Amino acid sequence: MVMDGPRTEPRIRVGGGWTSGLVLANLGLYMAFLTPIQVLLAEQIDAIDPSGKEIALGWATGVGALVAVVANPLAGALSDRTGGRFGRRHPWILGGAVAGAAGLAVTAGQSTVVGVTLGWCLAQLGLNAMLAGANAVVPDRVPVAQRAAVSGWIGIPQTLGLVVGALLVTSVVTDTAAGYRLLALLVVLCALPFVCLTRDPQVPRESRRTTALRPGAFWVSPRAHPDFGWAWLTRFLVMLGNAIGTLYLLYFLKDAVHYADPDEGVLILTLLYTAGVVVTAVAGGIVSDRWGRRRALVSMSSVVMAAASLLLTFWHTWPVATAAALLLGLGFGAYIAVDQALITQVLPSAGDRAKDLGVINIANSAPQVLGPALAAPVVAYAGGYAGLYLTSTAVTLLGGILVWRIRSVP
Repeated sequence: MVMDGPRTEPRIRVGGGWTSGLVLANLGLYMAFLTPIQVLLAEQIDAIDPSGKEIALGWATGVGALVAVVANPLAGALSDRTGGRFGRRHPWILGGAVAGAAGLAVTAGQSTVVGVTLGWCLAQLGLNAMLAGANAVVPDRVPVAQRAAVSGWIGIPQTLGLVVGALLVTSVVTDTAAGYRLLALLVVLCALPFVCLTRDPQVPRESRRTTALRPGAFWVSPRAHPDFGWAWLTRFLVMLGNAIGTLYLLYFLKDAVHYADPDEGVLILTLLYTAGVVVTAVAGGIVSDRWGRRRALVSMSSVVMAAASLLLTFWHTWPVATAAALLLGLGFGAYIAVDQALITQVLPSAGDRAKDLGVINIANSAPQVLGPALAAPVVAYAGGYAGLYLTSTAVTLLGGILVWRIRSVP
């Protein structure tokens, strides 16, 4: 490590083994995060309250996301202050995986909407602690010139996790409870290789955050750090567009497209979406690292995602849904790789990386709270699914435009 202005930036490129271990850890993490939201929670709540499933699912995912909004920056701040010979990130990655697994196991045994919501909140606590540590190791260890490519590899599990998870819970196990338990086991197993086989250098006490945690410590002033503020807002808008457009996918296929087997339909669309992500995630990251520019690629990928939502605004058919899924994946793959690299370049302080990335993660989690609150009334009272996807289009496009307000990153 060398000092680079006010922040400490790594200069030694990471190898394939390090990246592979982090990709595997993220695969387990996103299987545990996304499969319940897209498949297990929807099925479990449909069985508990079929007549009110839309509102009940919105409550469960929304309250869980609210927990994530608090848990991620808090775990990040604690990670920044963690010492000991095991490093400051590895204990949170493994400990969070274990706690998240416990939450999934609790959720598996619930038979009421309230019980499901509480179990999912416990899972969110643990999984967000794991996410805080996993996100921070990239700016800790990866040079700026390699960061978008590594972020591209890490972005693939964000969609592949849902594909693998959905395949496992629909093909390998026979019921919802077994699906939760399988994910609980896998999130821990996938974390172990990275934690056990890679180094997490101990941070000297003089370089470690030692100030007491107060509510004000989590506020990053957009006036003092405008680029961080714009990066947060643009991520929030794009992820809000995503949340609005994907939360009711199972119900959209069932009630608007009238697809014969909605569960199978979700799996097919997810496979197409993942194929698009795989095509553009690493490639987009490599192009961005070599070109040295981030904003143009973030903006273009947001436009592609908005176009996918626009298709579903006007055509509620299976062929259009498949085309939109592939287009959305192509846009999201490049977006998540390049935008994540951009964000690491506008963090206010090297000593608060995990905490500040946790604040950024609020832009990922808060849309899961606001998404259901916005989506449910739109579907019910403001144009149905056409109104829903038009809203998604507008919000995503706005996020792609505002990224140009960031000045310090080309």
